[in-house]
Amino acid sequence: MRLLAPLPLLLAIVPAAHAARPMITDDARLTAAGTCQIESWVHLHGSQHEFWALPACNPGGNFELTVGGALAYTDGHQESGALVAQGKTLFKPLETNGYGIGLAAGYATQPGSAHTGNPYFYVPASFSLADDRVVIHTNLGYTRERENQENRLTWGVGSEIQIADRAWLIAESYGQDKGNPFFQMGVRYWIVPDHVQIDTTYGSQFGAISDQHRLSVGLRLISPSLL
Repeated sequence: MRLLAPLPLLLAIVPAAHAARPMITDDARLTAAGTCQIESWVHLHGSQHEFWALPACNPGGNFELTVGGALAYTDGHQESGALVAQGKTLFKPLETNGYGIGLAAGYATQPGSAHTGNPYFYVPASFSLADDRVVIHTNLGYTRERENQENRLTWGVGSEIQIADRAWLIAESYGQDKGNPFFQMGVRYWIVPDHVQIDTTYGSQFGAISDQHRLSVGLRLISPSLL
């Protein structure tokens, strides 16, 4: 993601906003070979609304390309949107009761900003426990804030806990090497297993929970094999 105020910062923190929705912390997984997906969601933060769509495809098996973005509104007035372009590959796919690790890199602009975007990369690592009923994700990366001419380390730690046949609790915290971290928690549910997923989350920033709180509602669609 895709995204990262907290909403514009999401892209600068862990610019994927592109883990399995709605997590910002990415996982060591790819869309299945020969398939595409689209992750879409709305962020609600006071008078600010963002509408995101991130299409992604895996044409060959070990490389996933994502190109998408967002429309941003404040008090009903449209601002400049956001753009995200990212490539992701795996060094070791995630296995049940094992681990996976990969690499993602991309370029992202921020919602509501006319300034140039930020290049970034990060290493996603995931750990499966209890036959995939619990999965832990960690990210460690770097982003270049071109507007400020600053280099920042980025990090994220997240978890997925299965609570029913099609439902998962999710929780995460993420941030940079400077400033207070953010958190997010919610529920993910498969309407059609492996093809249609919905989610809803609540998130904010430690130290500014009442000012930065936000809601997210999302829809994820995964195609059958196209090849």
